[in-house]
Amino acid sequence: VKHPKRLRKASKRLSCHKRYKIQKKIREHHRKVRREAKKRGRKKPKKDPGVPNAAPFKEALLREAEQRKQRLEELKQKQKLDRQKEHEKKRKLDAKKNAAEIQEQTEGTVGVIEASDVILEVLDARDPMGCRCPQLEQAITCSGGDKKLLLVLNKIDLVPKENLVKWLNCLKKEFPTVAFKSSTLMTDRTMVRVKRARVDLSRNTECFGSECLLKLLQEHCKTQNKAIQVGLVGFPNVGKSSIINSIKRDRVCNAGTARGLTKCMQVVRIDKQMKMLDSPSIVADPANSTLTLALRSIIDAGVSGSVDMVEAMDAVLNHCSKQQVMMFYCIPDFRNTEEFLTLLAQKRGMLKKGGVPDIENIAKLLLCDWTGAKISYHSQPPESQTLPPYLTEDKIAEMQKGFNLKKLEEENNATVQALKYRSPASSIVFQSAGMTNGKIEENKVVEEASQQETLETSREEEEEDFMETDDQDSMEEEEKDVKEVNQGFIQLLPA
Repeated sequence: VKHPKRLRKASKRLSCHKRYKIQKKIREHHRKVRREAKKRGRKKPKKDPGVPNAAPFKEALLREAEQRKQRLEELKQKQKLDRQKEHEKKRKLDAKKNAAEIQEQTEGTVGVIEASDVILEVLDARDPMGCRCPQLEQAITCSGGDKKLLLVLNKIDLVPKENLVKWLNCLKKEFPTVAFKSSTLMTDRTMVRVKRARVDLSRNTECFGSECLLKLLQEHCKTQNKAIQVGLVGFPNVGKSSIINSIKRDRVCNAGTARGLTKCMQVVRIDKQMKMLDSPSIVADPANSTLTLALRSIIDAGVSGSVDMVEAMDAVLNHCSKQQVMMFYCIPDFRNTEEFLTLLAQKRGMLKKGGVPDIENIAKLLLCDWTGAKISYHSQPPESQTLPPYLTEDKIAEMQKGFNLKKLEEENNATVQALKYRSPASSIVFQSAGMTNGKIEENKVVEEASQQETLETSREEEEEDFMETDDQDSMEEEEKDVKEVNQGFIQLLPA
């Protein structure tokens, strides 16, 4: 039996004659391209031959050329000043807009506090102490009315179980505390429903602690014998709107990973006897530490305490376990934050033109992960718990009055047992910076905005005076030059 010939791939080897011929053609082509580019390229500027000595009115011509050169220089300088003035004007408008947003947010928070019978301070379970605002708690506890303050420990699925139990035991000594896990995906009323493939959303849409919180508020409503209003307050991205959506079981409030989505107060009716008020985020005081501003301020919008993204990420990494961060992001050992961001940007393909790592964008992306619900980290409660100066035992008893604390503890225990948690090994150890100072006093914000406006107006007046004097000087110099030119012409004329 004759076997068929085996098919072999054609060899890619070339003879030397053919290879040299190809190289020669390539060299000729490159030479031709350079020659054509040289023809098309810009020619060298010809040197000014100047004015010959024998030319009449030589001095006048030279003076005229000098004046023309001076006018061009003045025009460039004026255009530069105009650009600077336009940039300064834009910066002032942005500053005024930011001050207006701060004032609007503060007014919204103050309005919610005044209109509410029960205030829920929402805390991120990963850093509960960093989410507490002493100015807010003092304003509520010292208001003198029947207002109650409750703590809602949200995002409890992002911390280890043992850490959550420690925080619940710590916080309940000061205020009644509810363990909560919001629903992250909710259908919007305005969305058109389209039939699609079935997707398992049980893990994301499942909510824990909503029944416990609702029963607690309804029992308080019965003791008061009147309809109540419940206000939710807290720093950005703690989940205020998501809690209302979870209780209402519908997307009635706009919620997302971006900071500061809620711009004004929103009223949501829960039942006949209860309304919930969604408020804008508390404005963090710019005097806070870089770490606090990185996690608790609205950096994206530049509303308050805006810090550089790389500096913010540097502050976050300095308060974490380096080994755990390397394991989480699968990054080798790094010397500083810039090297860490460079390695991560190269790994994820976030590069600028020329293959340069995009450090700013990767830092912004990581910061969104830390304030959102993507990264699991936890902080430890203080070893020796000391009460804040505004909180006494009488105030604690007053805040706890009217609530069934024993039943609340049982409901919290049931929530803790029912929820699935991240393993302690996958959760990054984090060092909290303590309570975050916020702007609650409305008058203080208005005064700061007015002071900023007066400073800007005074700067504008100074710049206008400077521009006027500069224009006058330039006009006088031009008139003087014209007179000199005329005198030169008169002298050159034959007698």
